[in-house]
Amino acid sequence: MKIKSAADYDQIKDSVVTIGTFDGVHRGHQKIIKRLVTIADTEQLQALVLTFFPHPRMVVQKDSSIKLINTIDEKANLIQDLGVDHLVVKAFTKEFSRLTALEYVRDVLVNTLHVKHIIVGYDHHFGRNRTANIKDLKEYGAFYGFKVTEIDAQEVGDVAVSSTKIRTALKEGAIKEANQFLGYPFMLNGTVVKGKGLGKTIQFPTANLKIEEPYKLIPKKGVYLVQALIEKELVYGMLNIGTNPTVSSANTLSIEVFFFNFNKNLYDTELHIQLLDRIRDEIKFTDLEALKTQLERDQQTAQTKIAHLTKN
Repeated sequence: MKIKSAADYDQIKDSVVTIGTFDGVHRGHQKIIKRLVTIADTEQLQALVLTFFPHPRMVVQKDSSIKLINTIDEKANLIQDLGVDHLVVKAFTKEFSRLTALEYVRDVLVNTLHVKHIIVGYDHHFGRNRTANIKDLKEYGAFYGFKVTEIDAQEVGDVAVSSTKIRTALKEGAIKEANQFLGYPFMLNGTVVKGKGLGKTIQFPTANLKIEEPYKLIPKKGVYLVQALIEKELVYGMLNIGTNPTVSSANTLSIEVFFFNFNKNLYDTELHIQLLDRIRDEIKFTDLEALKTQLERDQQTAQTKIAHLTKN
């Protein structure tokens, strides 16, 4: 569950907690969270993940250029699917960042989350200016009566490397590589809004996706093979991320999807699109007819990839 108000904290009893930003909730994160759930079962505790929003760098460093693999809702859904009892999304504010290590441990971990066991990386730092470390956490644990399990250097390194590699892969358009690290298909979630309608004129009507969260990482421009579950039906399609250079001189990024064998009105629908493979880079064509010809080729490429996917 996601904690939304102070009253919800009453539902938390003795807990085993892991703490982090968990952007991507990738294979490395999943391993840690599964360990959390196992320990909770063994020690008869509640499994709790503590994460933060906005990203600390957005607040402490005022870094608005950060792009994240998941939106907060995507992250919440992924974590909850791993079987945790509670997901606490703590608002990361300037005031929160100024808490001393003692205030953070006492007021947040002990008095609010009722922690009995904490699982964190060997290099975990916390408190004002991140001055406290795992040695300090163990000392607090001895005082307040909670255990500390340390995640070793190699595993922490694997988690950090995976996050970096995923972001790099997405920026380079290497969607299959990113998905391999994630352990699930990278997703884009948004609302279908009205576009210019040019796709209809060349028999490729597209749904224009509006993503509300400005911090969401958008992969490299180009055409991708995608799938979506629409009204309980799995539908494949082609997604274009780009500026439509053939028909527009504007530099505004758009995200449009053309679904195969699908003819329903999707305006105002919430779409949850999974990116499966990359087809090609964005190209500027001489005219709409040349664009249509290329889209027909793209569809053939996509159908070949789908046949390979469904066969495996």
